[in-house]
Amino acid sequence: MKVMPVECVEEALRPVAEEVGVELYEVVFKQGKNPSLTIYLDTDKEGGIDLDTCERFHMLADPVLDELDPTYGQPYTLNVSSPGLDRPFKKDSDFMRNIGKRVEVKLYAPLRGKKAFEAVLLAYNGEGKWVMLEKDKEEPVKLNLSQIVKISQAIDFD
Repeated sequence: MKVMPVECVEEALRPVAEEVGVELYEVVFKQGKNPSLTIYLDTDKEGGIDLDTCERFHMLADPVLDELDPTYGQPYTLNVSSPGLDRPFKKDSDFMRNIGKRVEVKLYAPLRGKKAFEAVLLAYNGEGKWVMLEKDKEEPVKLNLSQIVKISQAIDFD
């Protein structure tokens, strides 16, 4: 199925996100037997993205997408969701909002004998593409993002 570039869909939906008071986190087309367009929303507000917010965004986005026709007349399912607490950091804002917080890190090659660990994110340099982490009161370590498979918010179930 032919689809519009994600950037075109993001541009069309950005005003809807602003009206709802959320960030357009990611837009994903899934093709195949049951094609879908999934819109991931994010916010810095306490409580995050709830079902009411997703529903409101969906209702406002529907007519915009009908007019835009991102699949050139082909049917698809529209999904609106939060990216979840365990989402990998992709944007500068993901890293910046988590400085000083515990993160889960998975590496391609072991560091001090481990490929997966929790640490505190001390610093992030988007231009240099590196992070500074402190693991269990050890000496802070600087890692290039190319060394990291996934970095995400650490989830505490207490």
